Amino acid sequence: MDTKAFKRSLQQSENYHRKGFGHEAEVAEVMQTAYQSSLIQQIRDNNYRLQRGAVTIRLAEAFGFCWGVERAVAIAYETRQHFPSERIWITNEIIHNPSVNQHLRDMEVGFIAVEKGQKDFSVVDSGDVVILPAFGASVQEMQLLNDRGCKIVDTTCPWVSKVWNTVEKHKKRDYTSIIHGQYKHEETVATSSFADKYLIVLNLQEAEYVSNYILHGGDRAEFLAKFSKACSAGFDPDVDLVSVGIANQTTMLKTETENIGKLFEKTMMRKFGPSNLNEHFLSFNTICDATQERQDAMLSLVEEKLDLMLVIGGFNSSNTTHLQEIAIDKTLPSYHIDSAERILPGNRIEHKPLGRDLVVTENWLPEGNIVVGVTSGASTPDKVVEDAIDRILAMKAAVIP
Repeated sequence: MDTKAFKRSLQQSENYHRKGFGHEAEVAEVMQTAYQSSLIQQIRDNNYRLQRGAVTIRLAEAFGFCWGVERAVAIAYETRQHFPSERIWITNEIIHNPSVNQHLRDMEVGFIAVEKGQKDFSVVDSGDVVILPAFGASVQEMQLLNDRGCKIVDTTCPWVSKVWNTVEKHKKRDYTSIIHGQYKHEETVATSSFADKYLIVLNLQEAEYVSNYILHGGDRAEFLAKFSKACSAGFDPDVDLVSVGIANQTTMLKTETENIGKLFEKTMMRKFGPSNLNEHFLSFNTICDATQERQDAMLSLVEEKLDLMLVIGGFNSSNTTHLQEIAIDKTLPSYHIDSAERILPGNRIEHKPLGRDLVVTENWLPEGNIVVGVTSGASTPDKVVEDAIDRILAMKAAVIP
């Protein structure tokens, strides 16, 4: 389908809403109460440092709610204000934060259920209001909702929309989009739906496998098996890797996206020669500013003398997980939690090690004077960070010399 024409047509529909509904003042008050923190502002004003007894807290200089997330949540809240009696649905979590999503449930916003990997839109009727989350929604989902006569409220982050525009440029020139991302992640699902031909690579290792295939050929069946869930229908590596363009899930590690882009640029230069590069390779900067700022701040923070790192954000939040990876690369003890409630009495913490299930660690706060680094993902409100810091300070004062 002509995805660009469909999107243009949708945006001109009276049932499509991309901005708020004029309830900014009421929503701002709710968000300030629920999400902002005077303590966190105090720490910001004190050069991102807090000293209390034996504990020094060092906050990353960029963390927490980004503009795109704050905008999406505000529009979702405005939607309930504007449609007080209509049934309202959301196609996915508005953002990857449990407390924010629970607030929406408390406002009687329904979440589309997923059955065996498929969203069940059978509950949505004509005239219902449907919110598209910050990660966006696939073209197929938008078309289904439009055909059903729903009122669509689109909170897609503009940085995600920028990636979609990049993929459209690839398609226009008949280039295959190589997307750095997680093939199951809703943002990457949405992005790939705008492509004609695409291949999703998770990391530099997978990108190197593809690069080697481009340069030297290989086992086609093995290639297709490896990327069976991460490529467009009918994908043929012997045909569809002649001209490629780079795109990314906006929450991936910035340095890895850059390295993947450089790898494919060099690959196509070696394969087809420098003078022919533009006929075989396209790259645009689609790295989200907020993601980049938070990763850069984390890279700076872990260079300091820290005893441990607390990373706060949803367990299914890609950008939060990548912040944890930075601490791990520095061999710094790190604990990924999604809420302050994971900090348990008796100097215990329930946390999620990278790539593993939840575990409980005993005696996670060392004795004596400690410096604790703290950061949070782009979907985490300051209030959640404040609550976690309060628990650390209370626990250290109560049970540790």
